[in-house]
Amino acid sequence: MKTIVLISKEEIPLLSFAKKEVIANPNERVARMSSLFRSQTLGNLLQTKVKITFEAADEQVYLVDTTVWAVGDGFISLKGGIYLPIHSILHVD
Repeated sequence: MKTIVLISKEEIPLLSFAKKEVIANPNERVARMSSLFRSQTLGNLLQTKVKITFEAADEQVYLVDTTVWAVGDGFISLKGGIYLPIHSILHVD
């Protein structure tokens, strides 16, 4: 099991991301999108933060506690104009 590093959203632009999909199972990818859209609703209506676990290009796993403002086709937008590629997201709580 990999160590999960807590990171601030402001540090995300300093990371590099691989182009590979981190979730192999198609059903789990659908569940991830559902969780992302739910977190977008929580962020826009209630300014509620969620915990997002994601993997960087070096395969290090990170956890960020942040507000999701928008979910796009390939990226999510976090509070502060920071973007995170969806294919790098492992889990949303």
